[in-house]
Amino acid sequence: MHPVMRKSITTLAFVLALGALPAALAQAPKTPLALKPDAPDRYVVVPGDTLWSIAERYTDSPWRWQELWNLNKEEIKNPHRIYPGNVIVLDRARRQLAMASDTVKLSPRVRAESTARAAIPSIPARVIEPFLTRPLVVEPEGLDKAPTIVATEEGRVVVEAGNHAFVKGMGGAAGEDWMLYRQGKPLVDPDSNSTLGYEAIYLGTARVVRGGDPAMIRLTTAKQEVGVGDKLVPAGKAEIVSYAPRAPGAAVKGRVISLYGGVGRTGEAGPQSVITVNLGRAQGMEVGHVLALHRPGEAIAAASRVKNAQELKLPDERYGLAFVFRVFERVSYALVMHVNRPVNPLDIVQNP
Repeated sequence: MHPVMRKSITTLAFVLALGALPAALAQAPKTPLALKPDAPDRYVVVPGDTLWSIAERYTDSPWRWQELWNLNKEEIKNPHRIYPGNVIVLDRARRQLAMASDTVKLSPRVRAESTARAAIPSIPARVIEPFLTRPLVVEPEGLDKAPTIVATEEGRVVVEAGNHAFVKGMGGAAGEDWMLYRQGKPLVDPDSNSTLGYEAIYLGTARVVRGGDPAMIRLTTAKQEVGVGDKLVPAGKAEIVSYAPRAPGAAVKGRVISLYGGVGRTGEAGPQSVITVNLGRAQGMEVGHVLALHRPGEAIAAASRVKNAQELKLPDERYGLAFVFRVFERVSYALVMHVNRPVNPLDIVQNP
């Protein structure tokens, strides 16, 4: 085996370098980490695995993965990933995981190779990839100066995929790709009642057919109706989230303020749904942070027959976990990983 390939395989590819983590994250929680009774002694990574799903095979606290791994600080100097075909071995005596020095042949023709293209993501890429290039949140008046559709082909009220439209303020060259948006509902903090931003409604994609002012575009996809007045934003390149799951380094507490694609503060969300929370960079949130979901405890009225009785507040009920994959200044987007009841707007998010 080539030395470079052997080194990348034997490296503990599951983790960000421990030395690169903040001190608060490197310290193990006081509660001992429990292994699942059915945790496998040996596991072969397969396509479709994620960092989260592998850690979840060994513990009910997958964000505490760093406590499981037999870290080699001399070898781990940069972020690493794991790949299909890698073999994970559990040392039950030491309660630690390590990477075996071999790989497993996954098909008669193809042996797993350690390439960035084959690396597994932190969480299901197919679920979050559509959200990674979209602005999602804009400041008040944030789309006002964006290129705007000013006319449509043959005066159509609504344009669809394959139709043409004319855009002012683009200045783009033929062949460039753009995304179409419309400013949506305000994202309101339920505690302060202040507006944190506005949700950007994704409408579809377009390509410049002819430059100029106005420029001509052709809609390549249309997720919703598109018409005069809608805005365009340059298309970005999706960067799959590769940060390993971890708890926030400091105490955080916030609320679910929106269910992506939902209406206002109504509806419910289940596993692999996207939620918006009122915590962002300003509150110390980072991509990869894991948040526990809690249902606020109900207030029970005092019994009339009990003298001097006071209203009783039941404790909040923890019911699931969410993984933060996109962070803005005052809001973040998280993927619901697993829950035992639906997620509702105004539910509480905090350290797991």
